[in-house]
Amino acid sequence: MLRFFRRKPAPKPKRRRVVKKPRKPKATPRRRGPPSRGEAIGAFFEPRAVLVVGASGIRAEPTQEFFRPTVENMLRFYRGKTHVVDLSGRLEGASRDLRKVRGKAELAILTLPQGPALKNVKRLVDARVRAVIAAPRYEQGVREELEAAVKRGVRVLGPNAAMGTLNTRNGLCASFERGLMPKQGGIAIISQSNSVGAAILDSACFRGIGVSKFVSTGDAVDVNEAELIDYLSRDVNTRVICVGIREVREGRGFVEAVRRAAEKKPVVVLKGGVVGEQDKIYDAAIKQALAIRVRDVEELLGVAEALAKQPLMLGDRVAIISNASGPAILVADAIHREGLILAKLSEKTAKAMAHKYPGISVVNPLELGVGAEAKCYGFTLEQVLADPGVDGVVVITALKSRPLEPDDARVVAEVAKKFKKPVVGVAMGGEDHILVHDALKDMSVPVYDLAEKAVCALKALRRYGQIRWRVGG
Repeated sequence: MLRFFRRKPAPKPKRRRVVKKPRKPKATPRRRGPPSRGEAIGAFFEPRAVLVVGASGIRAEPTQEFFRPTVENMLRFYRGKTHVVDLSGRLEGASRDLRKVRGKAELAILTLPQGPALKNVKRLVDARVRAVIAAPRYEQGVREELEAAVKRGVRVLGPNAAMGTLNTRNGLCASFERGLMPKQGGIAIISQSNSVGAAILDSACFRGIGVSKFVSTGDAVDVNEAELIDYLSRDVNTRVICVGIREVREGRGFVEAVRRAAEKKPVVVLKGGVVGEQDKIYDAAIKQALAIRVRDVEELLGVAEALAKQPLMLGDRVAIISNASGPAILVADAIHREGLILAKLSEKTAKAMAHKYPGISVVNPLELGVGAEAKCYGFTLEQVLADPGVDGVVVITALKSRPLEPDDARVVAEVAKKFKKPVVGVAMGGEDHILVHDALKDMSVPVYDLAEKAVCALKALRRYGQIRWRVGG
């Protein structure tokens, strides 16, 4: 008997559990359209291309002949693209019509007189520039056009901002003052006045002081000092911010911007046009903003150079090293006037110097004698900087009737960089100062021609040291 067997059904294959990979979140689409007002400030310093608009054949007031010098500066220094529009058609290689310029420019420099400017401001906006420097002192009609441009998202510097902007890293020289291009450095300068701004830049070029950026605000229908201070406080190439002002626009905003910046880097303020009780009010406001106030252009640059190059001074005690007794006495007097004190050297320091150089006076000021040379300066400075009772040092180098050579002063900078205490130099007179200054111009120790300037620099280093301690920096 046949039996039929049912085959057992084959087991169903186990389903593999598929683990779904989580979907990647969609990338946030990049924002299109004009940059924010704060971001657009960068176009004044970091444009990819610049447009200079003027008319070489139109006779204007002497103070408004800005076109040709600005074009010369841009073509000489700027490493980006410069488009030139000459409405008169006389400048070789320039376009005659703003609307026919090929390529987009982020920054426009407007140098036209009142009438032609009135017709061309709107064309600049239509050309989609991000920022405009209005060089001449424009009257109401052009001002209204500039204010309308601001409402359409264009940032405007000026009018009456003929000194324009400068950036030493890319060679931008959007200024009518020929050839004022300082070397690269860490000092940024904001000036309301074109003339004062020109004087500061001229002095920086003459003294070899390094600058990061410069800007002249003029009449400020749009961009003001507070916005520029905020921008420079974030600038990695700026170590010190200098501000020269005649009037404080938007007082509260200015003070708050200075205070925010001063928590990161020193802010030095030169305020003109105040007398009596008003001066006391401004002085109190500047101190409240944690800024350092100076009295003139010389002090502004002298203090800024020290702040950019030297470590902060964490106490009030100053030592003086000199090969001439007269200048040492003048420096000691300045130290007392500025509220600092002469350091008292430790017994260890005095013994080390007396053993090495028995003829040296081991009290402060340290008089090395007329025969002191580089080795003596180097040894003495090293001992003094190592002394825990010394917070800063002034080194005086007199050359007249002495064996000391200008290059011998380089030992001062070489020793100073081993310590985290400030050192400033003094070489009095004309020729002596130039020789020592030139020997140290590429090094970190600033050199001054007067005792007062050197001590003011140390006082500023002490003042900002107190500010940093106060804000917890």
